[in-house]
Amino acid sequence: MDSGSIAFVIICAAFVLFMTPGLSYFYGGLVRRKNVVNTMFASVVTIGIGIVMWVLFGYSLSFGINDSAIGGFIGNFDWISLTGVSTEEGYVDSHVIPNMVFCLFQMMFAVITPALITGSVAGRMKFKSLFIFLVLWSIVVYYPMAHMVWADGGFLAEIGSIDFAGGNVVHISSGVTALMLCILLSKRYDYSRANYRIHNIPMVAMGAFILLFGWFGFNAGSALEANGLAAHAFVTTAVSAASAMLSWMLCDVISNKKATFVGASTGLVTGLVGITPGAGFVPIWAAIIIGLTTSPICYFMISWVKKKFGYDDVLDTFGCHGMGRYLYRIVLSVVY
Repeated sequence: MDSGSIAFVIICAAFVLFMTPGLSYFYGGLVRRKNVVNTMFASVVTIGIGIVMWVLFGYSLSFGINDSAIGGFIGNFDWISLTGVSTEEGYVDSHVIPNMVFCLFQMMFAVITPALITGSVAGRMKFKSLFIFLVLWSIVVYYPMAHMVWADGGFLAEIGSIDFAGGNVVHISSGVTALMLCILLSKRYDYSRANYRIHNIPMVAMGAFILLFGWFGFNAGSALEANGLAAHAFVTTAVSAASAMLSWMLCDVISNKKATFVGASTGLVTGLVGITPGAGFVPIWAAIIIGLTTSPICYFMISWVKKKFGYDDVLDTFGCHGMGRYLYRIVLSVVY
């Protein structure tokens, strides 16, 4: 075990946890004034749901090493309530951090992922129903997906799936779920006639900057060690976010004749989404391409595709998180 890496990953875990309140500010600023509190509450309640479920059985289902026929798709119950999770030995032999620290870091991903979904149904889903949905979704979708992609012996990991910090597990799963959920719930009752104005622009920007801060722990911490790979992931994260901010501002200038603070903040987040799966794999110049190309794609999804197909994704969870992640695959295919 390496004490420096242990401290590094613990700090990164705290960064990732801080992203959930940041997301609540980002979402809360975008909705109408009357929906602010409920929207923020829906996001941060995942701190309670995610942590308790993760300790009780989530970590065991996500990363428990199962030798049965379903071992590649879901874990087991050996680590219920974190019983047997070592503070001295790594999850796998290559880790220089204890299994408990790995569990702690992954727990924060299980917190923020369902929180992303809440943006698609802001203002039109009862809190009780959303609470139950997030609990069931974590069990049915997130834990199996985390096991298949990241766990030792996971099905997708075994066939060569590449996901450095959560493109499939976090953004694809939450983005596609958000799209399906908003379609099933149909549009808000006054969607076609009400004027949905952004409630608080500084609040949106503050949320985006908190997300940027936390995302360095999200991506760099996924190296699971204080080393050059973590430094590389840190740099590609910053470069992609900066490039995406600039390209979104350009899209705003072309479409509306001026750059906007909300647009720049949104572009920043889309760049973070785009680089996440390959932050530790792609060269730095590719991170620039990912950032520059992610924003126009997401901008097109939000401004044209959503209107064309008529789905009411309130805060564009699918447009930003679902589609932003696909740019990584395109660039990765070019690089490699």
